[in-house]
Amino acid sequence: MSFYSFEFIKLTLKVIQDLFIIVIETFLLIIKIIQIMTTTSNLSQRILQANNAEWQLWLEECLSAFDCVTGTLHVLNKETGLLELKAQVGIPDFLLPKMSTIPVGKGMAGIAAERMEAVQVCNLQTDDSGVVRPGAKDTKVEGAITAPMILEEELFGTLGIAKKEPYEFNEEETIALMDIAAALAQKAKA
Repeated sequence: MSFYSFEFIKLTLKVIQDLFIIVIETFLLIIKIIQIMTTTSNLSQRILQANNAEWQLWLEECLSAFDCVTGTLHVLNKETGLLELKAQVGIPDFLLPKMSTIPVGKGMAGIAAERMEAVQVCNLQTDDSGVVRPGAKDTKVEGAITAPMILEEELFGTLGIAKKEPYEFNEEETIALMDIAAALAQKAKA
């Protein structure tokens, strides 16, 4: 066997190995997405079937479903027009006064409410888009997304979740979070 034949076989095996790794990673991603969709669908159903609003429990379950460590749930006060904090996980105590009420249009929650669409940043610590308020960096999280709680084209609040590492939520995850937010909107309306 010539040197060139050996090199060709070696290169072919490397390409096959790389393709195999890509297939396995894709398969694992699909499994993760299916797990998230199932878990979040179940959570949405439990929220819709609940007799009482259990904001803290639902936020904690949402964080678990998305493997997140920090989150907030704000409900819109129709009289004041402010988003009022109903539940939180992982927010430092010194930030709570700044997050207890948020004007529509300010910060991630306010912008998601104003735009009536999910807003995300891959790395909250380095973001310079103007979406992230300076105090939010003190949460020490990076990948973050906030979804508006909408029912019948009416805003009822926001649901925000975040990871400790840089992360971009994919389309399926965004849709799943929006579904949970829609279920929460029904409870906020009640």
